[in-house]
Amino acid sequence: MKKTTKRTIRTDGSGRKRASKTLGFHILTIFPGMFSSYLGESLFARAKESGIITVALHDLRDFTEDRHNKVDDRPFGGGPGMVLKIQPIWAAFRAVMRGITKKRTRKPRVRTILFSARGEAFDAHTARRLAKYDHLVLVCGRYEGVDERVAEHIADEEISIGNYVLSGGEIPALVLMEAVSRHVPGFIGKEESLEEVNGSFPTYTRPESFAPDPKKRSRWKVPPVLLSGNHKKISEWRESHRGRTL
Repeated sequence: MKKTTKRTIRTDGSGRKRASKTLGFHILTIFPGMFSSYLGESLFARAKESGIITVALHDLRDFTEDRHNKVDDRPFGGGPGMVLKIQPIWAAFRAVMRGITKKRTRKPRVRTILFSARGEAFDAHTARRLAKYDHLVLVCGRYEGVDERVAEHIADEEISIGNYVLSGGEIPALVLMEAVSRHVPGFIGKEESLEEVNGSFPTYTRPESFAPDPKKRSRWKVPPVLLSGNHKKISEWRESHRGRTL
């Protein structure tokens, strides 16, 4: 007889079901405080509380070897600016990997990402692909970038979130975390809310007629079809105004 495994449903203490799959984010940065506000609100706060995602912030200064906690240095060959050193990034990465693999019954799927202006463009397809991993290690560069040996020997891939330059990888990390987390079951709550799957269309709410300037007769009105109660016509209107899926 085939042996069956009993599935255990966990709760968060309030009776709500906890996720059977958890996606762990591990962020290597010199500015961990930049993440606290955003990740402590709304969907991220609820997802962390219910165990859908976990977030670990690793301050690269904690992994330096000198008494001044120096994380950067001048580039070989000269040039402006400073470059993040390989040593603290490697030490932080090893500590993260030891924590991930400790006391595991199976080998977890881990992907390490370096944010770089030279990286591949981030899109919805990449977000869906990365959501299938168990852990994502995000390396946030600063100043003039990071020692190239991070890309050569530590990162599995380099990602860019757009054709422009930012001061560091912290904002790209938040963008990636948001886009990826939306594909983790339970993060959004309702699958039909995913614009990536269903596309988007214009939406309105009360009041039906809005006066931007009470002294003038001009009104901003909701399309009459949405007030008709005719679900077939409403569905057709939304379909005709739907944006592309990703």
